[in-house]
Amino acid sequence: MRHYSIACIPGDGIGREVIAAGRLVLERAQRLDGGFQLRFSEYPWSCEYYLQHGEMMPRDGLKILADHDAIYLGAVGFPTVPDHISLWGLLLPIRQGFDQYVNLRPVKLLPGLRCPLRDKGPDEIDFVCIRENTEGEYAGVGGRVHRHTDREVAIQSGVFTRQGVERVLRYAFQVAQGRPRKQLIAATKSNACQYSMVFWDEVLEELSAEFPDVKSTKMHVDALAAQFVLHPEKLDVVVASNLFGDILTDLGGALQGGLGIPASANLNPEKRYPSMFEPVHGSAPDIAGRGIANPIAAIWAGSAMLEFLGELEAGQRVLDAIMAVTREGRVLTPDLGGTATTMEMAEAIAQRLDAAG
Repeated sequence: MRHYSIACIPGDGIGREVIAAGRLVLERAQRLDGGFQLRFSEYPWSCEYYLQHGEMMPRDGLKILADHDAIYLGAVGFPTVPDHISLWGLLLPIRQGFDQYVNLRPVKLLPGLRCPLRDKGPDEIDFVCIRENTEGEYAGVGGRVHRHTDREVAIQSGVFTRQGVERVLRYAFQVAQGRPRKQLIAATKSNACQYSMVFWDEVLEELSAEFPDVKSTKMHVDALAAQFVLHPEKLDVVVASNLFGDILTDLGGALQGGLGIPASANLNPEKRYPSMFEPVHGSAPDIAGRGIANPIAAIWAGSAMLEFLGELEAGQRVLDAIMAVTREGRVLTPDLGGTATTMEMAEAIAQRLDAAG
């Protein structure tokens, strides 16, 4: 029996609801497989925790999490706490502290779901986005001076190191190498960002010689955003810096029918530290507590977690079960045009696992 220790952080708002739904499906998957066991340890770190303790997680939070094989996160953020506190108090310390330098997001339209683009279906929307996850504009370099005067200045600097740029681009090349089309597009803006993005482009060109079987190119991020909308079928693997990737992947989520669907994996590919898996959506305070949140993104993130842990068959079974439920279209949450509750949809996915045996 293979054992995996999972740190579970439900977080805020609907995060608690969708993580409960995800755990239901994951626990069903492990029972049906019989070869592995997930041992969950739950931590209450959240905006509510911040209001009680003055911090989003304890000072030894990273040390606590380091003892686990993976982290399963719900959502972080609530109107009671400013976003920069919740982000810099929990999510970014985990991503940076555990060197989760790859953010991997599949952009795949599930069967049976409607895409907001006319005449685009599952065959046209099936690509992967890879976002640099530890530096760039999210490195936290900058500051403000002369506050509250007419001379106030705010500076936010992007950090692009050779190690950081090279390793995320290399990972993207490797992902493209393993896909049938073997195509890679790197988002850039080197016409305006004459230092960071020119450097990014140069590293891309250097690495392309190591991967002659991958067709790589660069595209200005504004043109690439248009490509997402006009010709998503031409995309295979997209790699981008932290800020560009953040924006593009949310656009990718819209192509999938909304942010209740896409999953996100924050990876330390070498597995020196635990990786973190989460739905893309936020805490959605407007519907929190009503039991109607879409659990697909959280369940899909759980599928990605299983695959990263090495349980490839179980992870694929979970994704297949999700697609079977959306294809049938009987049990869907209100955001997808149905009337099912969060747990009803999770149970329908779990039942598909049972049926597949």
